Amino acid sequence: MLGIAAAVLFFIAFLINAAEISTNDVFSSTNVMLLGLMVLALHVAGIGSGWSGRRR
Repeated sequence: MLGIAAAVLFFIAFLINAAEISTNDVFSSTNVMLLGLMVLALHVAGIGSGWSGRRR
């Protein structure tokens, strides 16, 4: 789940950078990329691995 969120954040950062969209300092391409790296690190560390949408 967190891996998918990281991929979405990286895609948003890529779009901001590629389209040269001017955003405020909070949502700059670098900040969104760093948020993606943080979420990816949490995913690799195993945080959120038990968060399943379906229960069996």
